[in-house]
Amino acid sequence: MTGGGPVPLRLLPETSEVSAEGRLRIGGVDLVELCAEHGTPLFVYDEEHLRRRCREAFVAFGPGVAYASKAFLCRAMARLAFEEGLRIDVSTGGETYVALQAGVPGDDLVLHGNNKSDRELCEALGAGIGRIVVDSFDEIDRLERLVPRVAGAARPAVLIRVTPGIEAHTHEYVQTGHEASKFGFGLRSGAAAEAVARLRGPASPVELVGIHCHIGSQIFEASSFARALAVLAPFFAPLGLSELVVGGGLGVAYVEGEAAPSITEWAAAVRDAARDAGIDPSVRISAEPGRSIVAAAAVTCYSIGTIKHIPGIRTYVSVDGGMSDNPRPVLYGSGYEAFLARSVPAVRPFEASVVGKHCESGDIVVRHAALPEDTVVGDILVTPVTGAYGHSMASNYNKVGRPAVVFVRAGRARVVVRRETYDDLLRLDE
Repeated sequence: MTGGGPVPLRLLPETSEVSAEGRLRIGGVDLVELCAEHGTPLFVYDEEHLRRRCREAFVAFGPGVAYASKAFLCRAMARLAFEEGLRIDVSTGGETYVALQAGVPGDDLVLHGNNKSDRELCEALGAGIGRIVVDSFDEIDRLERLVPRVAGAARPAVLIRVTPGIEAHTHEYVQTGHEASKFGFGLRSGAAAEAVARLRGPASPVELVGIHCHIGSQIFEASSFARALAVLAPFFAPLGLSELVVGGGLGVAYVEGEAAPSITEWAAAVRDAARDAGIDPSVRISAEPGRSIVAAAAVTCYSIGTIKHIPGIRTYVSVDGGMSDNPRPVLYGSGYEAFLARSVPAVRPFEASVVGKHCESGDIVVRHAALPEDTVVGDILVTPVTGAYGHSMASNYNKVGRPAVVFVRAGRARVVVRRETYDDLLRLDE
């Protein structure tokens, strides 16, 4: 339980307003009314917030900055990010397909992945992929074999993903820059240097244009990126390459008391670190923000169905979603705030565990939630900062349909992902 006061407004999307009656409005749309129309659970994204963060990223890092679509991807989101000047970072054939179907040109895609298949590489090459981030020697073998076979494919531009041996201060499951990571080529082991030699060899079918480094996710300390650049610089500088990408991973505040740098502050810290490390000013230093663009742009709305008091132990407030639409509390022990859409300014002295409807004791949405005393069955309970890794990691566990996604802006709401139906649950059955 983070406290009994009202929910901190800074955790809400940027166009959020509280009506005279205390109800939450986002993008000029009343959430209680929105849920009555579209049902719950419901992901509600502030479109203006999304666009502002994309614009901030473009201004901060310049052309070449890419939106990390794994955080949240649908055609509407891919189009929005592209319209605001961002490339789209994809890591599977499916993400590539969605981005292409959204109208994003292949040249504006960046393909990641630690185990790219022949099919994924061929599809990317056929689409004229803008950048491929090479992750293993097996992938180099595949590129050498496949590039000559793809009719009409231009010589692809690639970056090498390097693991610098930096352990960012974050959950172990989202640390990716240490030597034991499944991603990339180790710097200390010499694998990164060997990869450069192969990709610059006379028979190489690709053009090596840069180095990529991603040290983890939900990182609050800009100094972690500075340490990574300090380690990378002696390796990178002599190569004479034109691009250096620091990946993503910038953290966001999920609960009261947390604070994180802005994208602008992150970019400034990265550029200062690059300068201090002696990296040539002509090098294009870029990044791949994901969570920092979409997380705080959205809230999830649930309907409360059961309130169960266990005297002397705890109170459970059960909602109509759970780990199928937000697995982060189960995976990482992530914390969230909770409040009622009808009474945003209300104090929240009532402690409860907000849980989902799934057949798991670990199906927890907010372990120690602070709620108003008058919370009742039928209320719309809201969890903020759910725009990243909620819908994108959603499942059909217990055959629960995935929620709808709605974008709100200027008093209007539009469904960008419809709610799954029972018929959808049978579409793949034979």
